[in-house]
Amino acid sequence: MSRERMSSVDTAWLRMDSERNLMMIVGVWVFAQPLSREDLARLVEERLLAYRRFRQRVEEDATGHWWVDDERFDLARHVRRARLPRGGGDAALQRLTARLAVQPLDPAHPLWQFHLVENYDGTSAMVARIHHCIADGIALVRVTMSLTDAGSPAPRERHEGGGLESNPWAPYLDPLTQGAVAAIDATGAAVAKSIGVVAPPDRIGDAVQAGGQMVRDTLAILLMSSDTPTRFKGTPRGVKAFAWNQPLPLDEVKAVCRGIGASVNDVLLSCVAGALRRYLLRCGDSIPADCEVRAMVPVNLRPMDEPVGEMGNRFGLVPLCLPVGIESPLERVREVRRRMDDLKTGYQPIIAYLLLGAAGVLPRMAQTMILEYLGNKGSAVMTNVPGPAEPIRMAGVPVQRVMFWVPQSGDIGLGVSVLSYAGGVQFGVVTDTALCPDPQAVVDGFAPEFEHLVLALAMLPNGFLVDHQLAPGELEHLLLAAA
Repeated sequence: MSRERMSSVDTAWLRMDSERNLMMIVGVWVFAQPLSREDLARLVEERLLAYRRFRQRVEEDATGHWWVDDERFDLARHVRRARLPRGGGDAALQRLTARLAVQPLDPAHPLWQFHLVENYDGTSAMVARIHHCIADGIALVRVTMSLTDAGSPAPRERHEGGGLESNPWAPYLDPLTQGAVAAIDATGAAVAKSIGVVAPPDRIGDAVQAGGQMVRDTLAILLMSSDTPTRFKGTPRGVKAFAWNQPLPLDEVKAVCRGIGASVNDVLLSCVAGALRRYLLRCGDSIPADCEVRAMVPVNLRPMDEPVGEMGNRFGLVPLCLPVGIESPLERVREVRRRMDDLKTGYQPIIAYLLLGAAGVLPRMAQTMILEYLGNKGSAVMTNVPGPAEPIRMAGVPVQRVMFWVPQSGDIGLGVSVLSYAGGVQFGVVTDTALCPDPQAVVDGFAPEFEHLVLALAMLPNGFLVDHQLAPGELEHLLLAAA
């Protein structure tokens, strides 16, 4: 029987489950026509089960956690049927996804399930539930894409091209990533050694300077203040709600990016901040100009040319404060861009990865304290996953829509996902109903915020904002003059 020790980082995710938040990555696939359970099961058996992790369960003993073969593996346990009321649409599928998201996976067997949903708007859908200890979002998107007729196309790393930037931190982190990941995986507790793995002096100028930056970034995480108190902060009760919108055309997003001189990520993050602002105003809340909603943003640490099928978690986290208090959409984009640029010059993703590795080997109580601390400093988890640029098929059936959500930890009750697929940008939101009972109201704000940004840009001279440093009040003056 195969037996493999679980890495310390994956152990941390396994032990992070709570009644408030289960550590499951949830995906929803929508098909253009009905897909049979037999075809789905055949694809899973032929392709997904080629990766041994999907045949393995978790076993715990006095020495730690282990991946072991499930000798009682039964595919029928993992590929299930679900049925909506006849004619059920998005609302019914969202309710089903919410119910499944709070149902724990059976620890006696591999920690994943696919639910083929029948009677969805005259066609089929699929809800995938995979425990985060198996792999991170980038790895799981790659693996689930192996179920498609095209084989296993990995998400592309593109900038202003076919989709979202999969890892805008890559130029800054690549020199550190391989050594740090290897060190934390090899020893689990060797945090000090891992932090000592820095880039060669000719890559970042001065190794001492890099070490100083890592110390500053470590202190920034450890001394991080809480974000602005809003209704998104509080104590979750463990009841979820899901919502999504119609995709935004990616070409339109990129056209706005060229006019502003910002990246796709900058524009989309600004739209997220604007949608959260709209929701708070809709609820009658006052929003000070310095209001911030901190989102923990996963940052990919695995090379994009890594072979498909490499499991495990290889990502860090950066705390991005979304400037919800800024009313002007153009000013908001510029502020998001500035904050993203500040974060990219540091090593917070690596440090967060090392903290997770350390948490995985500490006693459960100490791990809980670390994770609760990080969770209480933010209000949301936000993911950005680049999907296939071209439409895909599964067993000959076209896939209309693909969505993924990563879990929220601690007392975080808001999750936002952004995924590009086949020329569109899909927004999705999952919330704890104790903090946000109507996530559809948040999602419905994304498109108007983008339209507001387009309108504001149209009122300025062509290309005015590209590499242009605005003086205080200059933008407001120009917009008023144009009006």
